[in-house]
Amino acid sequence: VQLQASGGGLVQAGDSLKLSCSPSGRTFSNYAMGWFRQAPGKEREFVTAIHWSGDNTYYADSVKGRFTISRGNAKNTVYLQMNSLKPEDTAVYYCTADPSLTTVRINPAYWGQGTQVTVSS
Repeated sequence: VQLQASGGGLVQAGDSLKLSCSPSGRTFSNYAMGWFRQAPGKEREFVTAIHWSGDNTYYADSVKGRFTISRGNAKNTVYLQMNSLKPEDTAVYYCTADPSLTTVRINPAYWGQGTQVTVSS
């Protein structure tokens, strides 16, 4: 079972990026999904999560108003639209999944391999 994250890259401050996460090996359409990130020298931190239905979302304070999480029509893919990017958003972004919307924000059962986002000033 893998979660394939893509869409990372090198951008300038103020730019936008959209990350995608698609699973392989099984479906996560009835799982909560989310994103964590890890900056160099820092611990991994929660970014955002979404209920399997797409109805409930959660965001870290640091990204509220700038990042938007959503699910694809089949609910099996999750996207992260990142706007007004800042240098402090530079990190490896990991896609996650868990049966629980609570647990996916704390200790998800499934992790992707990560995609690098670098924001230059």
